[in-house]
Amino acid sequence: MSLTWQLARRFRKSRSKTGFLSFISASSTLGIGLGCAVLIAALSMMNGFQKALEERLLQLVPQVEFSAVEGPLKHAAQLLQVSRQHPQVVAAEPIINTQGMIQRGSEFVGLQLTGIDLQQNQTVTQLHRYTDQASWRRLQETTHGVLLGQGLAERLQVSPGDGVTLLTAAKSSAKGAANNWQAPRRQRLTVVGTFAFGGQLDYQQAYVSLATAQQLTGLGDQVSSVRLLLNDAYQAPKVARELGRHVQDFVYLDDWTRSQGHVYRDIMLVKLVIYIVLVLVMAVACFNIVSTLVMTVQEKQSQIAILRTMGMQRRAVIRVFIWQGLQNGLWGTAGGVLVGVLLAWQLPNVIQVIEQALQVKLLAADIYFIAQIPSQLRWLDVLLVAAVALLMSLLATLYPAWRASQLQPAQALHR
Repeated sequence: MSLTWQLARRFRKSRSKTGFLSFISASSTLGIGLGCAVLIAALSMMNGFQKALEERLLQLVPQVEFSAVEGPLKHAAQLLQVSRQHPQVVAAEPIINTQGMIQRGSEFVGLQLTGIDLQQNQTVTQLHRYTDQASWRRLQETTHGVLLGQGLAERLQVSPGDGVTLLTAAKSSAKGAANNWQAPRRQRLTVVGTFAFGGQLDYQQAYVSLATAQQLTGLGDQVSSVRLLLNDAYQAPKVARELGRHVQDFVYLDDWTRSQGHVYRDIMLVKLVIYIVLVLVMAVACFNIVSTLVMTVQEKQSQIAILRTMGMQRRAVIRVFIWQGLQNGLWGTAGGVLVGVLLAWQLPNVIQVIEQALQVKLLAADIYFIAQIPSQLRWLDVLLVAAVALLMSLLATLYPAWRASQLQPAQALHR
């Protein structure tokens, strides 16, 4: 083993007169290193997007929600009790969802209004994480208070303490009324503050207390939906189906994979593409290893022949050229992993510098739920990239090494 390693190092260090062989060898090492660095950084970026999805988006949108098809949930208490007994359910809360229009002066804006139980909200929707403590306290203390998304508040040009008018649809109880609709309900609300989640929710979402929502919708002491928070958000479809068997009302059975699942699927699709690109990039980089070793075999025919006449076995010759090719892979992988890890750790800062230099914004806060490129380094991805690079380097050495072992000493020395 020591002899074959030393011979491989000597063959690798030797240079042809033109330097062309050393150039191909260096390009193969550089290609492998560059591929490892870029792929580690790209995978870390996609891991960052997945983490942001789990920690931000899934904390505000319902993970599992049972909504009445029409009117209130008649057996909401039983559904809450059954849900809280499920091992995957961390918390369950009753809510009211309704649509309406908010008026400020001559400005009318449509919005989604959610009435929440302010005593349980800290364990379910986590809204308190996206607003300041003063706004959260005012929402709890104000009888008809409303918490607006920051974008919605800026559009209406309102601040805490200002009054707005909320219009919600109302049905007529009179028989024979056209479509059973009547004039919308109007309710004067006081703006208690804003929340800043990011993306379109800041422009179309508002929150009130559950009692205020019950008064606005005329549901009395009933609710229209039950929302769940889970231990594992990715179990949402399974949990929804299991609990759906115990629901006695006619409900819409929803989970986040239906409303926001396209975001997660996009992230997973990009990660799959990156894994495919990983193999292809390494394969292209390793073609240079094949070229280097084939040219080395041609150049070192006489040395190989002398070694064979001195008693070196074919297996030892194969190991010499395998070691030589792996050295390119080892150096390239080590350098690429080091650069990739450093780049992944500093990726948000690097992207910020690029944005400032080019005067562009890659992620607009008013569209996406995050304002900058995230990054989360996972050592499993680093090991995977390194393993694929070394495996491809090893495979690239097999054919040239086999050709070297097939040289006939007499013919090689005769040339």
